[in-house]
Amino acid sequence: MDPATTAIVLVEYQNDFTTEGGVLHGAVKTVMESTDMLRHTTDLLAAARAAGITIIHSPIQFAAGYYEITKHPYGILKGVVDTNAFVKGSWGAEIVGDVAPADGDIILEGKRGLDAFASTNLDFILRSKGIETVALGGFLTNCCVESTMRSAYEKGYDVITLTDCVAGTSVEEHANAITYDYPMFSHPMTSTDFVAALSGAAAAADGSRGY
Repeated sequence: MDPATTAIVLVEYQNDFTTEGGVLHGAVKTVMESTDMLRHTTDLLAAARAAGITIIHSPIQFAAGYYEITKHPYGILKGVVDTNAFVKGSWGAEIVGDVAPADGDIILEGKRGLDAFASTNLDFILRSKGIETVALGGFLTNCCVESTMRSAYEKGYDVITLTDCVAGTSVEEHANAITYDYPMFSHPMTSTDFVAALSGAAAAADGSRGY
């Protein structure tokens, strides 16, 4: 793993999911607590920034009234509309303070659906920076993270899914995605293993330079 060609993409770490009072927090709270995802993500970011890895935040936001999508939403987007979630400019749409963007981080604009590639310039950013490896964390395990994982795989990136940095609406759906879907399109690993791989890569690089 080369930090210079690696990016971490954080999907929808927003208050409506992550924080008490968020309109969708109750749906993901149990799995968040089981993975301790915010602590793991905070530790991951500290190590990744120190190593020089590109950090990309991928929030989803809509204008009040949800004019960007169909008047008759169904499925997961109906749930967003029905709960009035992720309205641009609202507290619920803000990225949670624990993983707030730092100087040098990239914040994607334009995400309106599930796949972080679909309505944003994510692919352009990654290719222009020479990124080869994409590591994913966020919400939901079996929805936006999985959709982004599949697209990254199809586009030829080396994909890592950070299994303790994701959460879904039920333990069963979360576990099913990690057990059966993630291995088909990514290298599933914990954030701890990811950081260890980073440390190993850094040590190998230092050794090759004679340090």
